[in-house]
Amino acid sequence: MSIDYQRLSFEYRPCREQSAQDMHSGAEQPAYPVIVVGAGPVGLATAIDLAQQGVPVVLVDDDCSLSTGSRAICFSKRSLDIFDRLGCGQRMVDKGISWNVGKVFLKDELVYSFNLQPEAGHHRPAFINLQQYYVEGFLLERAQQMPNIEIRWKSKVVGVEQSGTPGTCDAAVTLTVDTPDGQYALRGRYVVAADGSRSPIRNLMGLDSKGVTFKDRFLIADVKMEADFPTERWFWFDPPFHPNQSVLLHRQPDNVWRIDFQLGWDADPVLEKTPERVIPRVRALLGPDAKFELEWVSVYTFSCLRMERFRHGNVLFAGDSAHGVSPFGARGANSGVQDAENLAWKLAMVLEGKASDALLDTYASEREFAADENIRNSTRSTDFITPKSPVSRVFRDAVLKLARHHPFARQLANSGRLSVPAVLSGSPLNTPDSNSFEGAMVPGAACVDAPVQAAREPAWLLAHLGQQFTGVLFCGEDGIDAQTEGALNSLLTGAIPMKLVVVARGEAAAPAIADAKIVRDVEGVASARYDAQPGTFYLIRPDQHVCARWRRLDASAVENALKRALCVEGTA
Repeated sequence: MSIDYQRLSFEYRPCREQSAQDMHSGAEQPAYPVIVVGAGPVGLATAIDLAQQGVPVVLVDDDCSLSTGSRAICFSKRSLDIFDRLGCGQRMVDKGISWNVGKVFLKDELVYSFNLQPEAGHHRPAFINLQQYYVEGFLLERAQQMPNIEIRWKSKVVGVEQSGTPGTCDAAVTLTVDTPDGQYALRGRYVVAADGSRSPIRNLMGLDSKGVTFKDRFLIADVKMEADFPTERWFWFDPPFHPNQSVLLHRQPDNVWRIDFQLGWDADPVLEKTPERVIPRVRALLGPDAKFELEWVSVYTFSCLRMERFRHGNVLFAGDSAHGVSPFGARGANSGVQDAENLAWKLAMVLEGKASDALLDTYASEREFAADENIRNSTRSTDFITPKSPVSRVFRDAVLKLARHHPFARQLANSGRLSVPAVLSGSPLNTPDSNSFEGAMVPGAACVDAPVQAAREPAWLLAHLGQQFTGVLFCGEDGIDAQTEGALNSLLTGAIPMKLVVVARGEAAAPAIADAKIVRDVEGVASARYDAQPGTFYLIRPDQHVCARWRRLDASAVENALKRALCVEGTA
């Protein structure tokens, strides 16, 4: 049966806390481990990730339906890797439109093209295009499979109160939740505010976001049609069909195409959404005989901003509630999904008593750093796309003309630097390298994928990493020596649980280590991407970021790195 995710709605049901007595009796309600506010992609991803780690979650949302219109449509390889771990990545890829290539035009002439994933040997494409209502729908269906996620619709948070001593087990947050049947108190040890750019929780707490609002308007038109445009990202500067402005074209599933038209600050947002204004713009692009239907239209402005701090006591902000960027570069939803991944494992470790509450401070510092990087790139893209002065316009057009023939100018041309995961190089959770390594897999980097074999079947390295701390040992043709085997056994029986993946080169005999997952690097791609020699050992965080690496395994060094990554006192 086909599901219309655009029009899917959900039934409101009273919950067990909901009675007038609960709000006014003065009795303290039991605290849920985590309450997530907001059932968009970020809130759903957070809830699923926590639930997969055994943490009960209450998810509340003030609406009872999925998002309207396509909204966020570009989901990066990094987000797909995360969705894979959440159990719905394949559905996203099967429904979505995969692409790696983008093209940039000046007027009607191709300036240059780029390939975001030019090398082979990756499980997922650089991006898929998929309407946000599908992403939410697939995540929601995954969440509904989890017995420890309770979803409450039509539940609007209208009050926030924190109690107890910050950083201790008695600290909690009490939310006042308004529903069709009245208000009730909902108490949680931690609250994740994933309630969007207008975040009611942020407003209730008297907090704000600071940054720059760009004085320009853009029209989004979701157009249903059959067209022979290739599955690529096309961006025009000053096209003949929309002079002195920019246009962006993306293909989506169901024969729906996203077209973004720059309008200028003086455009009337109400007037520009009328069919009488939209249809001629679309027809100018597609041609006078094109047949199409308007599926969704919106006019937007945007800001690049963020909260000063993403953690306030036991309330943690994620996604658009914490930071906002322009749509150029697909950095909004993708960075929000990465917020969710960063936060979920840390909350789980703290709640299980395996990590200090201070670990949650590193969620804030790491994702604030990532937000600054996204805002910086987003602002640069916006300044190039929408010049603010005649001089800036002359510079931009000169760069684009040079880019046709000169590679150096293509580095300056900017139609949107597309989303990549932040390298958390300054994180306090990293153990600095003490040996000479080359390549991109530095401490703080998100792990890259590589083709391997598992049980003699084709597989992917990332499928075996994450969810908990993972040690990755690369071994050569001669296997491992007795000292390394002893160190591995010590780690596997240590106080901090971790799993072990052994990457054996080619057809060499794999070492017999209990509880280790053996994969084979038949093509040598994994070893190359991780600059691995026989004996190289990586410690990977639950969110698939590199925590530390060594040329030779030392059990005490790994144990210290684990303690450091959990903010445990006494780290050497």
